[in-house]
Amino acid sequence: MNEAFRSIPKVDVVLSEPAVRDLPYDREIVKRFVKNRLDAIRGAIASGSLSESPNAAAVALAVAAEARDLMETALVRVINATGVVVFTNLGRAPLAREASFAALEAAGGYTNLEYRLDQGRRGSRQDHIRPVARACFGAQDALVVNNNAAAVLLVLASLARGKEVIVSRGELVEIGGSFRMPDVMALSGAIMREVGTTNKTRLSDYRSALGENTGLIMKVHRSNFSLVGFTDEVGLGELAALAREAGVPFFVDMGSGTPFDLSPWGITDEWTVPSCLALGADVLCFSGDKVLGGPQAGIILGRSDLVERMARHPLHRAVRVDKFTIASLGATLRLLAQGRTDSIPVLRMITEPETEVKRRATRLARLLKLEGARVVPTRAVVGGGSAPTKTFASYGVALRHESANRVHAGLRAARPAVVCRIEEDMLVFDLKAVDRQEIPVLARIIREVTSHAV
Repeated sequence: MNEAFRSIPKVDVVLSEPAVRDLPYDREIVKRFVKNRLDAIRGAIASGSLSESPNAAAVALAVAAEARDLMETALVRVINATGVVVFTNLGRAPLAREASFAALEAAGGYTNLEYRLDQGRRGSRQDHIRPVARACFGAQDALVVNNNAAAVLLVLASLARGKEVIVSRGELVEIGGSFRMPDVMALSGAIMREVGTTNKTRLSDYRSALGENTGLIMKVHRSNFSLVGFTDEVGLGELAALAREAGVPFFVDMGSGTPFDLSPWGITDEWTVPSCLALGADVLCFSGDKVLGGPQAGIILGRSDLVERMARHPLHRAVRVDKFTIASLGATLRLLAQGRTDSIPVLRMITEPETEVKRRATRLARLLKLEGARVVPTRAVVGGGSAPTKTFASYGVALRHESANRVHAGLRAARPAVVCRIEEDMLVFDLKAVDRQEIPVLARIIREVTSHAV
Protein backbone atom coordinates (compact mmCIF):
# COMPACT_ATOMS: atom_id res chain seq x y z
CA MET A 1 0.00 0.00 0.00
CA ASN A 2 2.91 2.36 0.70
CA GLU A 3 4.03 1.82 -2.89
CA ALA A 4 0.54 2.75 -4.07
CA PHE A 5 0.59 5.96 -2.05
CA ARG A 6 4.01 6.81 -3.48
CA SER A 7 2.52 6.52 -6.97
CA ILE A 8 0.27 9.55 -6.37
CA PRO A 9 1.71 12.48 -8.38
CA LYS A 10 2.64 15.74 -6.68
CA VAL A 11 0.32 18.73 -6.96
CA ASP A 12 2.89 20.85 -8.83
CA VAL A 13 3.53 18.06 -11.32
CA VAL A 14 -0.19 17.82 -12.15
CA LEU A 15 -0.43 21.60 -12.41
CA SER A 16 2.36 21.61 -15.01
CA GLU A 17 0.40 19.29 -17.31
CA PRO A 18 -1.07 21.07 -20.39
CA ALA A 19 -4.62 19.86 -19.63
CA VAL A 20 -4.82 21.95 -16.46
CA ARG A 21 -2.16 24.55 -17.23
CA ASP A 22 -4.34 25.97 -20.01
CA LEU A 23 -7.59 26.08 -18.03
CA PRO A 24 -9.02 29.65 -18.08
CA TYR A 25 -9.44 29.83 -14.29
CA ASP A 26 -7.49 31.33 -11.43
CA ARG A 27 -4.51 29.14 -10.47
CA GLU A 28 -5.65 28.80 -6.85
CA ILE A 29 -9.04 27.49 -8.00
CA VAL A 30 -7.34 24.96 -10.30
CA LYS A 31 -5.02 23.93 -7.45
CA ARG A 32 -8.05 23.17 -5.26
CA PHE A 33 -9.48 20.96 -7.98
CA VAL A 34 -6.16 19.10 -8.20
CA LYS A 35 -5.89 18.65 -4.44
CA ASN A 36 -9.45 17.37 -4.23
CA ARG A 37 -8.78 14.85 -6.98
CA LEU A 38 -5.57 13.64 -5.34
CA ASP A 39 -7.37 13.36 -1.97
CA ALA A 40 -10.03 11.20 -3.64
CA ILE A 41 -7.30 8.96 -5.10
CA ARG A 42 -5.65 8.71 -1.69
CA GLY A 43 -8.98 7.70 -0.13
CA ALA A 44 -9.57 5.06 -2.82
CA ILE A 45 -6.14 3.54 -2.19
CA ALA A 46 -6.76 3.52 1.57
CA SER A 47 -10.07 1.71 1.11
CA GLY A 48 -8.50 -0.86 -1.19
CA SER A 49 -10.60 0.04 -4.23
CA LEU A 50 -7.53 1.35 -6.09
CA SER A 51 -4.13 -0.33 -6.19
CA GLU A 52 -2.21 2.40 -7.98
CA SER A 53 -2.72 6.07 -8.76
CA PRO A 54 -3.26 7.28 -12.34
CA ASN A 55 -0.26 9.21 -13.68
CA ALA A 56 -0.08 13.00 -13.68
CA ALA A 57 -1.40 13.35 -17.24
CA ALA A 58 -4.45 11.19 -16.48
CA VAL A 59 -5.13 13.08 -13.27
CA ALA A 60 -4.82 16.38 -15.15
CA LEU A 61 -7.33 15.26 -17.78
CA ALA A 62 -9.79 14.21 -15.07
CA VAL A 63 -9.32 17.53 -13.26
CA ALA A 64 -9.84 19.51 -16.47
CA ALA A 65 -13.07 17.63 -17.23
CA GLU A 66 -14.32 18.11 -13.67
CA ALA A 67 -13.46 21.81 -13.70
CA ARG A 68 -15.29 22.41 -16.98
CA ASP A 69 -18.34 20.45 -15.85
CA LEU A 70 -18.52 22.43 -12.63
CA MET A 71 -17.56 25.91 -13.80
CA GLU A 72 -19.35 25.89 -17.15
CA THR A 73 -22.66 24.40 -16.04
CA ALA A 74 -25.19 27.05 -16.96
CA LEU A 75 -28.64 27.73 -18.27
CA VAL A 76 -29.04 26.76 -21.91
CA ARG A 77 -31.74 27.72 -24.34
CA VAL A 78 -34.51 25.13 -24.77
CA ILE A 79 -37.10 24.82 -27.53
CA ASN A 80 -40.30 23.80 -25.74
CA ALA A 81 -42.17 21.40 -28.03
CA THR A 82 -44.17 19.76 -25.23
CA GLY A 83 -47.44 21.65 -25.58
CA VAL A 84 -47.11 22.96 -22.00
CA VAL A 85 -47.13 26.75 -22.21
CA VAL A 86 -45.97 27.55 -18.68
CA PHE A 87 -43.48 24.73 -18.17
CA THR A 88 -42.15 25.16 -14.62
CA ASN A 89 -39.00 23.07 -15.18
CA LEU A 90 -38.18 25.02 -18.35
CA GLY A 91 -38.22 28.41 -16.64
CA ARG A 92 -41.94 29.20 -16.74
CA ALA A 93 -42.87 32.27 -18.76
CA PRO A 94 -40.68 33.57 -21.59
CA LEU A 95 -40.56 37.34 -21.26
CA ALA A 96 -41.97 39.86 -23.66
CA ARG A 97 -39.37 41.69 -25.73
CA GLU A 98 -40.19 44.91 -23.91
CA ALA A 99 -39.70 43.20 -20.53
CA SER A 100 -36.35 41.74 -21.60
CA PHE A 101 -35.13 45.13 -22.82
CA ALA A 102 -36.26 46.78 -19.58
CA ALA A 103 -34.30 44.25 -17.49
CA LEU A 104 -31.24 44.64 -19.72
CA GLU A 105 -31.33 48.42 -19.41
CA ALA A 106 -31.63 48.17 -15.62
CA ALA A 107 -28.72 45.71 -15.52
CA GLY A 108 -26.33 47.81 -17.62
CA GLY A 109 -25.89 50.74 -15.29
CA TYR A 110 -27.09 52.59 -12.22
CA THR A 111 -30.79 53.29 -11.68
CA ASN A 112 -32.95 55.30 -9.32
CA LEU A 113 -33.96 52.07 -7.56
CA GLU A 114 -34.12 53.60 -4.08
CA TYR A 115 -33.49 57.24 -4.85
CA ARG A 116 -36.00 60.05 -5.35
CA LEU A 117 -34.56 62.06 -8.22
CA ASP A 118 -37.14 64.81 -7.72
CA GLN A 119 -36.24 65.26 -4.05
CA GLY A 120 -32.62 64.15 -3.92
CA ARG A 121 -33.19 61.67 -1.10
CA ARG A 122 -33.72 57.97 -0.44
CA GLY A 123 -36.88 56.39 -1.77
CA SER A 124 -38.50 52.96 -1.88
CA ARG A 125 -37.99 50.43 -4.67
CA GLN A 126 -41.69 49.60 -4.39
CA ASP A 127 -42.50 53.12 -5.65
CA HIS A 128 -41.57 51.92 -9.14
CA ILE A 129 -43.93 48.94 -9.22
CA ARG A 130 -46.78 49.49 -6.73
CA PRO A 131 -48.54 52.25 -8.71
CA VAL A 132 -48.59 50.35 -12.01
CA ALA A 133 -49.75 47.14 -10.29
CA ARG A 134 -52.54 49.07 -8.52
CA ALA A 135 -53.64 50.73 -11.74
CA CYS A 136 -53.45 47.60 -13.85
CA PHE A 137 -55.84 45.60 -11.66
CA GLY A 138 -57.87 48.36 -10.00
CA ALA A 139 -56.73 47.45 -6.49
CA GLN A 140 -56.47 49.85 -3.56
CA ASP A 141 -52.79 49.01 -3.12
CA ALA A 142 -50.11 46.56 -4.21
CA LEU A 143 -46.83 45.07 -3.08
CA VAL A 144 -44.42 42.91 -5.08
CA VAL A 145 -42.09 40.30 -3.57
CA ASN A 146 -39.79 37.70 -5.12
CA ASN A 147 -42.33 34.88 -5.67
CA ASN A 148 -45.82 33.80 -4.70
CA ALA A 149 -44.61 31.51 -1.92
CA ALA A 150 -42.96 34.54 -0.34
CA ALA A 151 -46.16 36.51 -0.84
CA VAL A 152 -48.21 33.90 1.04
CA LEU A 153 -45.65 33.80 3.84
CA LEU A 154 -45.60 37.59 4.16
CA VAL A 155 -49.39 37.86 4.23
CA LEU A 156 -49.71 35.22 6.94
CA ALA A 157 -46.80 36.52 9.04
CA SER A 158 -47.91 40.16 8.94
CA LEU A 159 -51.67 39.70 9.31
CA ALA A 160 -52.13 36.50 11.32
CA ARG A 161 -49.04 35.69 13.38
CA GLY A 162 -50.24 34.02 16.61
CA LYS A 163 -53.81 33.95 15.29
CA GLU A 164 -55.95 31.31 13.62
CA VAL A 165 -56.31 31.14 9.84
CA ILE A 166 -59.44 29.28 8.78
CA VAL A 167 -58.88 27.16 5.66
CA SER A 168 -60.65 24.21 4.08
CA ARG A 169 -59.04 20.77 4.35
CA GLY A 170 -59.60 20.39 0.63
CA GLU A 171 -57.25 23.32 -0.01
CA LEU A 172 -54.19 22.25 2.00
CA VAL A 173 -52.20 21.96 -1.19
CA GLU A 174 -48.67 20.87 -1.97
CA ILE A 175 -47.10 22.40 -5.06
CA GLY A 176 -43.69 21.88 -6.69
CA GLY A 177 -40.62 21.49 -4.52
CA SER A 178 -42.65 20.10 -1.59
CA PHE A 179 -44.11 23.53 -0.81
CA ARG A 180 -46.94 22.60 1.56
CA MET A 181 -49.53 25.00 2.87
CA PRO A 182 -49.45 23.58 6.44
CA ASP A 183 -45.66 24.04 6.57
CA VAL A 184 -45.87 27.63 5.33
CA MET A 185 -48.60 28.32 7.86
CA ALA A 186 -46.41 27.02 10.69
CA LEU A 187 -43.38 28.97 9.48
CA SER A 188 -45.36 32.20 9.42
CA GLY A 189 -46.38 31.83 13.05
CA ALA A 190 -50.07 31.61 12.14
CA ILE A 191 -52.24 28.84 13.58
CA MET A 192 -53.96 26.73 10.94
CA ARG A 193 -57.62 25.98 11.68
CA GLU A 194 -58.80 23.29 9.28
CA VAL A 195 -62.49 23.08 8.50
CA GLY A 196 -64.70 20.72 6.53
CA THR A 197 -63.48 17.52 4.89
CA THR A 198 -61.27 16.79 1.91
CA ASN A 199 -64.18 16.78 -0.52
CA LYS A 200 -66.88 18.87 1.20
CA THR A 201 -66.62 22.17 3.05
CA ARG A 202 -69.69 24.26 3.78
CA LEU A 203 -70.18 27.87 4.89
CA SER A 204 -71.36 26.58 8.26
CA ASP A 205 -67.93 24.97 8.77
CA TYR A 206 -66.21 28.34 8.41
CA ARG A 207 -68.81 30.06 10.60
CA SER A 208 -68.41 27.48 13.40
CA ALA A 209 -64.63 27.99 13.40
CA LEU A 210 -64.82 31.77 13.92
CA GLY A 211 -63.65 32.98 17.31
CA GLU A 212 -61.84 35.71 19.19
CA ASN A 213 -58.48 34.49 17.91
CA THR A 214 -59.43 34.35 14.21
CA GLY A 215 -56.94 36.32 12.13
CA LEU A 216 -57.91 35.47 8.57
CA ILE A 217 -60.31 33.47 6.47
CA MET A 218 -58.27 31.96 3.63
CA LYS A 219 -59.20 30.51 0.25
CA VAL A 220 -56.52 28.63 -1.72
CA HIS A 221 -56.55 27.82 -5.44
CA ARG A 222 -55.81 24.11 -5.80
CA SER A 223 -53.44 24.85 -8.69
CA ASN A 224 -52.25 21.40 -9.76
CA PHE A 225 -55.25 19.16 -9.05
CA SER A 226 -59.03 19.20 -9.10
CA LEU A 227 -61.71 17.70 -6.86
CA VAL A 228 -64.53 16.04 -8.79
CA GLY A 229 -67.49 13.88 -7.89
CA PHE A 230 -69.22 14.18 -4.50
CA THR A 231 -67.82 17.61 -3.62
CA ASP A 232 -68.88 20.94 -2.23
CA GLU A 233 -67.02 24.18 -1.54
CA VAL A 234 -67.85 27.75 -0.58
CA GLY A 235 -67.61 30.47 -3.20
CA LEU A 236 -65.44 33.55 -2.95
CA GLY A 237 -68.38 35.92 -2.54
CA GLU A 238 -69.89 33.94 0.33
CA LEU A 239 -66.58 33.80 2.19
CA ALA A 240 -66.00 37.51 1.65
CA ALA A 241 -69.42 38.28 3.14
CA LEU A 242 -68.72 36.02 6.13
CA ALA A 243 -65.35 37.70 6.70
CA ARG A 244 -66.96 41.16 6.64
CA GLU A 245 -69.60 39.99 9.09
CA ALA A 246 -66.91 38.63 11.42
CA GLY A 247 -64.66 41.66 11.02
CA VAL A 248 -61.63 39.69 9.78
CA PRO A 249 -59.78 39.98 6.46
CA PHE A 250 -60.47 37.54 3.64
CA PHE A 251 -57.27 36.31 1.92
CA VAL A 252 -57.17 34.54 -1.45
CA ASP A 253 -54.05 32.68 -2.57
CA MET A 254 -54.60 32.51 -6.34
CA GLY A 255 -51.44 30.55 -7.08
CA SER A 256 -50.79 30.99 -10.79
CA GLY A 257 -53.18 33.92 -11.05
CA THR A 258 -55.19 34.38 -14.24
CA PRO A 259 -55.12 38.10 -15.12
CA PHE A 260 -58.38 38.13 -17.10
CA ASP A 261 -61.15 35.81 -18.30
CA LEU A 262 -59.76 33.15 -20.65
CA SER A 263 -63.04 31.29 -21.22
CA PRO A 264 -63.21 32.38 -24.91
CA TRP A 265 -60.06 30.28 -25.38
CA GLY A 266 -61.30 27.19 -23.55
CA ILE A 267 -59.98 27.99 -20.05
CA THR A 268 -63.30 28.18 -18.19
CA ASP A 269 -64.34 28.48 -14.55
CA GLU A 270 -60.98 29.86 -13.41
CA TRP A 271 -60.60 32.58 -10.80
CA THR A 272 -59.33 35.81 -12.29
CA VAL A 273 -57.64 38.71 -10.54
CA PRO A 274 -60.51 41.12 -11.33
CA SER A 275 -63.18 38.63 -10.21
CA CYS A 276 -61.43 37.92 -6.90
CA LEU A 277 -61.24 41.65 -6.16
CA ALA A 278 -64.82 42.24 -7.27
CA LEU A 279 -66.11 39.39 -5.09
CA GLY A 280 -64.59 40.93 -1.98
CA ALA A 281 -61.07 39.61 -1.40
CA ASP A 282 -59.37 41.93 1.09
CA VAL A 283 -55.97 40.57 0.07
CA LEU A 284 -54.94 38.31 -2.78
CA CYS A 285 -51.63 37.15 -4.20
CA PHE A 286 -50.46 35.37 -7.35
CA SER A 287 -47.38 34.58 -9.43
CA GLY A 288 -45.91 37.04 -11.87
CA ASP A 289 -44.17 34.42 -14.01
CA LYS A 290 -47.04 32.13 -14.88
CA VAL A 291 -50.22 33.13 -16.72
CA LEU A 292 -49.38 36.83 -16.43
CA GLY A 293 -46.25 36.09 -18.47
CA GLY A 294 -43.77 38.21 -16.52
CA PRO A 295 -40.67 37.50 -14.41
CA GLN A 296 -40.61 35.49 -11.19
CA ALA A 297 -42.50 37.55 -8.64
CA GLY A 298 -45.27 37.41 -6.08
CA ILE A 299 -47.89 40.14 -6.59
CA ILE A 300 -49.99 41.14 -3.57
CA LEU A 301 -53.11 43.25 -4.07
CA GLY A 302 -55.66 44.47 -1.56
CA ARG A 303 -56.79 46.94 1.03
CA SER A 304 -54.36 49.79 1.61
CA ASP A 305 -54.17 49.33 5.37
CA LEU A 306 -53.38 45.62 5.07
CA VAL A 307 -50.82 46.06 2.30
CA GLU A 308 -49.10 48.80 4.29
CA ARG A 309 -48.74 46.45 7.26
CA MET A 310 -46.98 43.96 4.98
CA ALA A 311 -44.72 46.66 3.55
CA ARG A 312 -43.58 47.57 7.09
CA HIS A 313 -43.10 43.99 8.25
CA PRO A 314 -39.43 42.91 8.80
CA LEU A 315 -39.95 39.88 6.54
CA HIS A 316 -40.61 42.19 3.59
CA ARG A 317 -36.92 43.04 3.30
CA ALA A 318 -35.98 39.36 3.13
CA VAL A 319 -38.35 38.70 0.22
CA ARG A 320 -38.04 41.99 -1.67
CA VAL A 321 -37.57 42.13 -5.43
CA ASP A 322 -34.48 43.33 -7.28
CA LYS A 323 -34.19 45.96 -10.01
CA PHE A 324 -34.39 43.40 -12.84
CA THR A 325 -37.75 42.09 -11.61
CA ILE A 326 -39.12 45.58 -11.07
CA ALA A 327 -38.08 46.65 -14.57
CA SER A 328 -39.36 43.57 -16.42
CA LEU A 329 -42.57 43.19 -14.40
CA GLY A 330 -43.35 46.87 -14.87
CA ALA A 331 -42.95 46.48 -18.63
CA THR A 332 -45.20 43.39 -18.61
CA LEU A 333 -47.91 45.15 -16.62
CA ARG A 334 -47.81 48.16 -18.94
CA LEU A 335 -48.35 45.85 -21.93
CA LEU A 336 -51.33 44.29 -20.14
CA ALA A 337 -52.75 47.71 -19.29
CA GLN A 338 -52.42 48.75 -22.96
CA GLY A 339 -54.29 45.64 -24.10
CA ARG A 340 -51.18 44.41 -25.93
CA THR A 341 -51.54 40.80 -24.85
CA ASP A 342 -50.15 39.65 -28.21
CA SER A 343 -46.80 41.08 -27.08
CA ILE A 344 -46.73 38.86 -23.97
CA PRO A 345 -45.65 35.38 -25.17
CA VAL A 346 -47.64 33.30 -22.68
CA LEU A 347 -50.89 35.19 -23.27
CA ARG A 348 -50.28 35.18 -27.03
CA MET A 349 -49.83 31.39 -27.00
CA ILE A 350 -53.00 30.83 -24.97
CA THR A 351 -55.19 33.14 -27.05
CA GLU A 352 -53.85 32.66 -30.59
CA PRO A 353 -56.11 30.89 -33.13
CA GLU A 354 -55.30 27.20 -33.59
CA THR A 355 -54.91 27.88 -37.32
CA GLU A 356 -51.71 29.78 -36.50
CA VAL A 357 -50.31 26.76 -34.66
CA LYS A 358 -51.28 24.51 -37.57
CA ARG A 359 -49.43 26.83 -39.93
CA ARG A 360 -46.25 26.45 -37.87
CA ALA A 361 -46.68 22.67 -37.73
CA THR A 362 -47.14 22.48 -41.50
CA ARG A 363 -43.97 24.50 -42.02
CA LEU A 364 -41.99 22.25 -39.67
CA ALA A 365 -43.18 19.09 -41.45
CA ARG A 366 -42.22 20.60 -44.81
CA LEU A 367 -38.74 21.59 -43.60
CA LEU A 368 -38.08 18.20 -42.00
CA LYS A 369 -38.42 16.28 -45.28
CA LEU A 370 -38.52 13.06 -43.25
CA GLU A 371 -40.55 10.04 -44.21
CA GLY A 372 -43.45 9.55 -41.83
CA ALA A 373 -43.42 13.07 -40.40
CA ARG A 374 -47.01 14.28 -40.34
CA VAL A 375 -49.06 17.12 -38.92
CA VAL A 376 -51.40 15.98 -36.14
CA PRO A 377 -53.97 17.73 -33.91
CA THR A 378 -52.94 17.82 -30.26
CA ARG A 379 -54.17 19.21 -26.95
CA ALA A 380 -52.03 21.78 -25.16
CA VAL A 381 -52.23 22.86 -21.51
CA VAL A 382 -51.47 26.10 -19.69
CA GLY A 383 -49.22 24.39 -17.12
CA GLY A 384 -47.57 25.99 -14.11
CA GLY A 385 -50.40 24.87 -11.83
CA SER A 386 -53.02 26.71 -13.89
CA ALA A 387 -56.30 25.14 -15.01
CA PRO A 388 -55.16 21.55 -14.25
CA THR A 389 -58.13 19.88 -15.97
CA LYS A 390 -58.36 22.19 -18.99
CA THR A 391 -56.79 21.65 -22.40
CA PHE A 392 -57.07 23.59 -25.63
CA ALA A 393 -56.59 22.82 -29.30
CA SER A 394 -53.11 22.76 -30.77
CA TYR A 395 -51.15 21.14 -33.59
CA GLY A 396 -47.85 19.33 -33.80
CA VAL A 397 -45.70 17.09 -35.93
CA ALA A 398 -45.58 13.38 -35.14
CA LEU A 399 -42.51 11.38 -36.12
CA ARG A 400 -42.38 7.63 -35.63
CA HIS A 401 -38.94 6.28 -34.74
CA GLU A 402 -37.84 2.87 -33.46
CA SER A 403 -35.43 4.56 -31.04
CA ALA A 404 -37.70 7.37 -29.82
CA ASN A 405 -36.14 7.56 -26.37
CA ARG A 406 -32.63 7.70 -27.82
CA VAL A 407 -33.68 10.44 -30.22
CA HIS A 408 -35.20 12.41 -27.37
CA ALA A 409 -31.96 12.10 -25.40
CA GLY A 410 -30.09 13.42 -28.44
CA LEU A 411 -32.52 16.31 -28.78
CA ARG A 412 -31.99 17.25 -25.13
CA ALA A 413 -28.21 17.21 -25.68
CA ALA A 414 -28.44 19.54 -28.69
CA ARG A 415 -27.86 23.29 -28.48
CA PRO A 416 -30.38 24.71 -28.29
CA ALA A 417 -31.88 21.72 -26.50
CA VAL A 418 -35.25 20.37 -27.60
CA VAL A 419 -37.87 18.82 -25.32
CA CYS A 420 -40.92 17.15 -26.83
CA ARG A 421 -43.43 14.39 -25.98
CA ILE A 422 -43.10 10.66 -26.56
CA GLU A 423 -46.29 8.72 -27.18
CA GLU A 424 -45.52 5.00 -27.55
CA ASP A 425 -42.79 4.99 -30.21
CA MET A 426 -43.72 8.38 -31.62
CA LEU A 427 -42.04 11.73 -31.02
CA VAL A 428 -44.64 14.49 -30.94
CA PHE A 429 -43.45 18.06 -31.40
CA ASP A 430 -46.32 20.26 -30.21
CA LEU A 431 -45.97 23.72 -31.75
CA LYS A 432 -48.13 25.65 -29.26
CA ALA A 433 -45.12 27.00 -27.34
CA VAL A 434 -42.70 27.13 -30.30
CA ASP A 435 -42.16 30.55 -31.86
CA ARG A 436 -42.25 30.73 -35.65
CA GLN A 437 -38.64 31.97 -35.69
CA GLU A 438 -37.58 28.74 -33.95
CA ILE A 439 -39.06 26.47 -36.65
CA PRO A 440 -35.98 26.34 -38.97
CA VAL A 441 -33.68 25.71 -35.99
CA LEU A 442 -35.98 22.99 -34.66
CA ALA A 443 -36.13 21.31 -38.09
CA ARG A 444 -32.34 21.31 -38.41
CA ILE A 445 -31.82 19.78 -34.97
CA ILE A 446 -34.44 17.06 -35.54
CA ARG A 447 -32.86 16.12 -38.87
CA GLU A 448 -29.35 16.00 -37.39
CA VAL A 449 -30.32 13.94 -34.36
CA THR A 450 -32.53 11.44 -36.21
CA SER A 451 -29.86 10.89 -38.85
CA HIS A 452 -27.43 9.68 -36.16
CA ALA A 453 -29.88 7.69 -34.02
CA VAL A 454 -29.96 3.97 -34.62
